Amino acid sequence: MVETIRHCPDCGWDRLFEQHHAAGGCPDDPDGCCGEWSCTECGTALLIGFASGPADGVGAARARQPDRRVA
Repeated sequence: MVETIRHCPDCGWDRLFEQHHAAGGCPDDPDGCCGEWSCTECGTALLIGFASGPADGVGAARARQPDRRVA
């Protein structure tokens, strides 16, 4: 099991986080690299290592733009 120290938003402190899937054995990712980490104190889950938005504009065209009409 892999472990790392991260800031836990629920505990408010730096805590030990661990992955529950063995390296290369994540069933949710085709590469097997698991981005799911959980705080060993309170159980808060974090997704680590993912881009926060569309990469290189690939998904930007598919993203829904808000309507510009006013009710």
